Amino acid sequence: MSDRSAIEWTEASWNPATGCDKVSPGCAHCYAETFAERWRGVPDHPYQQGFDLKLWPERLDLPLRWRRPRRIFVNSMSDLFHEDIPDSFIRAVFDVMGQADWHTFQVLTKRHERLVELAPTLTWHPNVWMGVTIENRRFVNRADSLRQIQPAVRFISAEPLLGPLDGLGLTGIDWLIAGGESGSHHRRVRKEWITDLRDRCAAEGVAFFFKQWGGPRPKSGGRDLDGQTWDEFPAARSLALA
Repeated sequence: MSDRSAIEWTEASWNPATGCDKVSPGCAHCYAETFAERWRGVPDHPYQQGFDLKLWPERLDLPLRWRRPRRIFVNSMSDLFHEDIPDSFIRAVFDVMGQADWHTFQVLTKRHERLVELAPTLTWHPNVWMGVTIENRRFVNRADSLRQIQPAVRFISAEPLLGPLDGLGLTGIDWLIAGGESGSHHRRVRKEWITDLRDRCAAEGVAFFFKQWGGPRPKSGGRDLDGQTWDEFPAARSLALA
């Protein structure tokens, strides 16, 4: 957790919960799990429990202490909609995001069903962006779930991209992040999968962000795609938010 981040599409990370469980193929080589498990059993380390789920209520007010506005990735080391995180804790996270209205919060989940279930009970503040991860065609229905809610920005993270996203509709989507996998067991991404998404975003007015090609080490593949870097960001929609 830091008020700075090496992730290209955000500026800081905030982890009021840490730890998670695998739910789909994109989780197979989870960077967060790899990092956390290095510290399992180390007394007094924040990841003494490894990647087991843990709530950190003492971290809830952290964004309120960061006075400079920034984009904040929520739960970069977990999934806010994990089935073992209490509804009340998720609502507390949303309350803090509303109070810290000088920041922009980026929430990303693979648990689209719980997102839809809880969405009516949450206040969708105008500074909250909501996204789902879609790594292959089997999970394009996560975008359909995302379309059922009304955040200021809806986004898709196609990272790690493990196949073409045939059948993915971009209606109602504001932003798409694409990228390959990194790490010693990385699965290679194909250029045509990336360029297909880029071209579809251009045709439908969706902001496109290419994060990385991936490779044995983070960022080892670079970010150049057809001679340029794609760093597009969305504009928040004007919505009647609940």
